[in-house]
Amino acid sequence: MNSLPFELFVAVRYLLARRKQAFISLISLISTLGVTVGVMALLIALALMTGLQGELRDRIVGSSAHIFVRKVGGYGNYTQDLERFRKMPHVLGAAPSINTLGMIGGASATGFVKIKGIVPELEAQVTEVEKAMKSGSLDALAPVEGELPGIVIGQELATSIGSFVGDRVQLTGEGGSLSPMGPMPSRRVFRVVGLFSLGLYEFDQGYAFVHLDTARRMARHDSIDFIELRVDDMFAAGPIADDISNAVGDQYMAQDWSDLNKSLFSALALEKLAISITIGLIVMVAALNIVASLVLLVMEKSRDIAILKTMGSSAASIRRIFMLQGLVIGLIGTTVGAIAGLVVIYVVDRYELVRVPLDVYQISHVPFRLELFDFLVVIASAIVICFVATIYPSRQAAKLDPAQALRYQ
Repeated sequence: MNSLPFELFVAVRYLLARRKQAFISLISLISTLGVTVGVMALLIALALMTGLQGELRDRIVGSSAHIFVRKVGGYGNYTQDLERFRKMPHVLGAAPSINTLGMIGGASATGFVKIKGIVPELEAQVTEVEKAMKSGSLDALAPVEGELPGIVIGQELATSIGSFVGDRVQLTGEGGSLSPMGPMPSRRVFRVVGLFSLGLYEFDQGYAFVHLDTARRMARHDSIDFIELRVDDMFAAGPIADDISNAVGDQYMAQDWSDLNKSLFSALALEKLAISITIGLIVMVAALNIVASLVLLVMEKSRDIAILKTMGSSAASIRRIFMLQGLVIGLIGTTVGAIAGLVVIYVVDRYELVRVPLDVYQISHVPFRLELFDFLVVIASAIVICFVATIYPSRQAAKLDPAQALRYQ
């Protein structure tokens, strides 16, 4: 310890000398624990919110395309448009789709469903539904003369209506015919040819896929609703979507995945900010404890400070002693809190300990993902806050008059 710089040596001695300053030592311990708990809690909260955002984003983007392009007046011959979009920069794939609402009746129950008409071989270019197939395949949706049309439904939906691969279901769609009683919905019997599980409750419970030609006949129109695009960088989907109208014409209107889910991710971002501020107050309380412990230590060590000054120590040297003492408290608390936070994050993520209602949060458990930037910001902020807390007590110590301090000793 003798090899330490003078100011640091004295600061450490003050921290380790526990006999006469038990109360001050207790406050210092509480300050260190406060910093530890604050840093640990803040890291865990940021990892939770980042993991939740990332998991929802990945599953939403995996279950749908990056960009949806609608054409004013509808698509006539969409094959030419497909080729045009595929030649655009950054576009990896394009596929047509028809989207409608309906009701599906199974062996044991009936439920509402969003029906999406697709071309199976093209759908794999824009979504990950094919990779999420648990049984059957999208290719089985191709119409076969003399057989019932195929339908692919989510695993959760199959469980709720009691119909699985090979079973028959009745689909009631929006497109129908006029009758003396008014518009009549279209009803058709389908055979379940596949089950998928994207891990997103909204899709697994409420989506069904049929062939594009089948969806056209159900909707009773030849046009398609969208051409869906997948790009090489999903975070650049917004600018790419904005450039589509300029590139191919004003009759094309494009929306990217972030626009369609803006309210969800805005709410999550606001919640992450609110949680960070709330838990960050724990570090502020710990910093106030550092101020209190240093002020009491200055009062207790006024005689020592006076002696040091009479021996030639400068005001700057005295100031550094108490700044270093507060920084040592902050560094110990920050280091222990960071290590404890990383351990907790690893354990709860590895063993999926935080379970959440599937129908509310769309996922069964919350993953924890701590980004390097968030980690560095928390560590740096905690150290800076602890340093700022040392400024006032250290300045008061530096201003102490040796004659006044020694007069009544």
